[in-house]
Amino acid sequence: MYKISRILSTIFSPILIPTYAMILIGQVSVMNYLPASTLWTVTGIVFLLTAILPALSIFALFKLGMVSDPGLNNRTERTIPYFTVTVCYAISGWFMQRMGAPLWLPLFFYGGAIASLVNTVVNRWWKISAHAAALGGLIAVLFVIASLHQNLVSLDWWYCGTILATGAVMTARVYMRRHTLLQVLCGCACGFLSVWALNYFILLN
Repeated sequence: MYKISRILSTIFSPILIPTYAMILIGQVSVMNYLPASTLWTVTGIVFLLTAILPALSIFALFKLGMVSDPGLNNRTERTIPYFTVTVCYAISGWFMQRMGAPLWLPLFFYGGAIASLVNTVVNRWWKISAHAAALGGLIAVLFVIASLHQNLVSLDWWYCGTILATGAVMTARVYMRRHTLLQVLCGCACGFLSVWALNYFILLN
C-alpha cells in the first residue's frame, strides 16, 4: 500500500497537473479545434514552465543545501519552491492570454497561481497539501468549461475520473503521513475555489 501511495504521489505531482490539464483540455474543449501541432507545442511550453523550471529550481536548492528533501516533505523548506511555482503559473497565464486563448484558460493558470500563493503563505504555519490543491484546480476547470459550454463532449466520465483520482491521491498522502485529512481537504478546497471563484467573478456571474 505504501508503494502504491508513493506511485500515486509521483504520477500526480503538483508540477505535472498543469500539463495533464492541457492534454485534457485539448481533448474535451473548444481548444480541440486547434491544429494538433499547435496544441502539443503549447502543452510543451506549459510543461517547460510549470514542471521543468520548478523541478530545476528544487534540484538547485537541494544541491545548495537549502532543501534537504527534493520531495519537499519538510514544511519549512517549501517557501522558495512554492513561490517559484506561483510565478511559473502566472507566466503561463500571461502566455495563454498573449496566445489569444479563451479567457477561462489563462484564468485557470492565474487561479493556480493564487492557490499556490495561498499555499506558500499558509505553509509558514501549517502543511497544507499542494497535491490536493493542484487536483482541486483541475476539477474546477472542468466545471468552468461545462458552465461556459466550452466542452465538445460530455464531461460526466471526466468528472468521475478526476474526482476519483483526487480522492486516491488525498488518501495516499494521508496514508503516507505527509498530511492530515484536514490538510488535504483544505488543499483541495483552496485549489478548487481559487480557479472557480476567479472564473465566476470574471466570466460566470
